[in-house]
Amino acid sequence: MGKLIGALLGFLSGGPIGLLIGLGLGHLFDRGLRNASLGLNGEALHEAQESFFTTVFTLLGHMAKVDGRVSEEEIAQTEQLMDKLGLSADHRRRAIDLFQQGSRQGVELESLLSGFLRNCGRHPNLKQMLLVYLINLALADGQVHAAEEQLLRQVGERLGYSGSAFEQLMRMINAQNQFGGHWQQWQTQRPAAVDELQLAYEALGVESGISDRDLKKAYRKLMSQYHPDKLMGQGLPEDMIQEATERSKEIQVAYDLIRRQRKSG
Repeated sequence: MGKLIGALLGFLSGGPIGLLIGLGLGHLFDRGLRNASLGLNGEALHEAQESFFTTVFTLLGHMAKVDGRVSEEEIAQTEQLMDKLGLSADHRRRAIDLFQQGSRQGVELESLLSGFLRNCGRHPNLKQMLLVYLINLALADGQVHAAEEQLLRQVGERLGYSGSAFEQLMRMINAQNQFGGHWQQWQTQRPAAVDELQLAYEALGVESGISDRDLKKAYRKLMSQYHPDKLMGQGLPEDMIQEATERSKEIQVAYDLIRRQRKSG
């Protein structure tokens, strides 16, 4: 739009040469607007990245300790997460330090979350990604313990999630995880079973009676929420983008499963 308006104004004021100048200025305007829509830059971006990283791994340690002790299984799960993310050596050392700090008594949860909201709170996608990391760790052993759920709900409420919105996110993440790591199984042309289809609808956060148009809108909204460039522009550290990438794949597989079933039905 910027190029179009710039070219038109340039042509009206300066003919063909003005058109070229206007086109160039319009392009710069469009690029600036696009970058602004992606998120932050400079110092603000760095502060958001630091805040997100610190909050995630401190809370992971805190959640591991919330039931009274940090188990070997929880430590192993966190190490697997670090391996999956592909953290740099420096980030891995910092992540371990933050996890250990979080697992100690006396973590000031309100202060930690206030700092996160100050640096990252204007981006709902980052708040959602924070909960995704925490919920994934809680689900890693196949069940969410009462103390873990209480902490998750407390964090979710502080981030602005209603009880129903939090529960829906929990269901979506749990369902999306079922599509992870087995792409070939889900991408075959065989008819989907009823329980598989229900799982796919839950992964997208929609009911089975949704129209094709609204289904596509829900799918596109989710894919936008986990778009790597958008998340990094808002403050997600570059070496933590793998989780969003995996989440996008899971959503894509669930959506494709529903579309195939609808076309064949």
